[in-house]
Parts: sequence; structure tokens; C-alpha cells
Amino acid sequence: MNKFLLAAFAASFLWACGGDPPKDDGNKAGVEERTPGKPPADSGATSVPVKPQTVAPVTAGPTAKPGAALSPLRDPSNILSKRSVFYDYDSDVIKEEFRPMLQAHAKYLADNPNARMLIQGNTDERGGREYNLALGQRRAEAAKRLLLLMGARDVQIESVSLGEEKPRCEEQTDACYGQNRRSDILHSGEF
Repeated sequence: MNKFLLAAFAASFLWACGGDPPKDDGNKAGVEERTPGKPPADSGATSVPVKPQTVAPVTAGPTAKPGAALSPLRDPSNILSKRSVFYDYDSDVIKEEFRPMLQAHAKYLADNPNARMLIQGNTDERGGREYNLALGQRRAEAAKRLLLLMGARDVQIESVSLGEEKPRCEEQTDACYGQNRRSDILHSGEF
């Protein structure tokens, strides 16, 4: 299997670099056609030559196998797919409604000691740059403290402030400001 993956990677690399794919020497392997669930054809069946196919480029990271479940971090029906904590104006107090989500993320970190998380504190555009950076940091730290109290380890979580630099909404309305007053959770591989 490793030799096949190495050959596929080499072919993809050559193709991506503009090299010529390996030449077809005319020796084609025969493949017996079968339908899943049906018994194999009798021994008198003829082989069908297989046309060589282009190998898809190899990508880094795990790939989902057919029938495999989604990662709990990406499954929209799982609470771990929820990643934002929203705050009231000029506040870093975490509302009760976000505690179950943070509890689930803390449990995920406790169950996966090698997992890492980045919490980004954000603010709306009101207030000075320095003030917003400080408020964003307080929001990220508040989420981190709660995760630590719920079972995560300090080495697993980094908190940073983005201040007003990463708005979700750019209109100057209360609803829009509310979308920007948040902490965003990113897991390993997302930052």
C-alpha cells in the first residue's frame, strides 16, 4: 500500500511540475467485471483491459473514508461545531447560554491531550484601537479561564485579541455590532 501511495505521489508531483506522466508500455492488466453481491463470473470470463487513469494530486491531512462519520468538530449537528461566544456591549462576561458549548469544547480538550485551541477575542468598531485590543484580550481570557475550570489544560489553549480587525459585519447597526462582539474558537489545523 505504501508503494502505491509513493507511486501516486510521484506521478502527481511530476504532473503538477509539468513533467510527462509515465509512458504506457502496452502491457495492460485485465480486470474481471463484477457486481457487488453477485457471485463471480465463471472461469471462462474474459478480461477487460483497463485504461490508465490520471492520479489525483495527493493532499495533506486525513481524508474521510466512505461511510466514516464526520469529525465532531465539523459535524453541524454536534455542539463542537459551534465556535463563537457573544458578549454584551463593553463586557467580557460569558452568558449562561454559551456555557454548554464551552463545556463540550473543554471535554474535547480533556479527552484529547494533544489537541490545541486558539481563542480570538473580537470587538465592534466603537472605542479606540488600544481599548478594543484590551477588551478583545479580556474576552478571549474569560473564555480560556472557563475552559480551564471545566477540565482543559493551560498548555492546550492560546488566547489572542484581534480587537476590531476581524468584523463579521460592517454595517453600523446594533445587530451588526452584536455579531462583532465575540470570541471565536479555532482548533488545531484551523489556525
